[in-house]
Amino acid sequence: MATPKRTEKLQIMLDDEELKLIDDWRFEHRMPTRAAAIRELIRRGLVSEDVAEPDTEGKSTTDFRVESE
Repeated sequence: MATPKRTEKLQIMLDDEELKLIDDWRFEHRMPTRAAAIRELIRRGLVSEDVAEPDTEGKSTTDFRVESE
């Protein structure tokens, strides 16, 4: 079965610490690229059932950050 072609580009802004956390996770899990690591992290978040709903009331985009556990 052929893999669907990726036709959409998504741009996000990260600070140095957020990028370091993602890159550290990527290398720890031997992911081939940063994009593959981010797609895997998104997939895991979307299929996870034990994650609390985000508190979005009165928050802006800067309130949502990538943080270590």
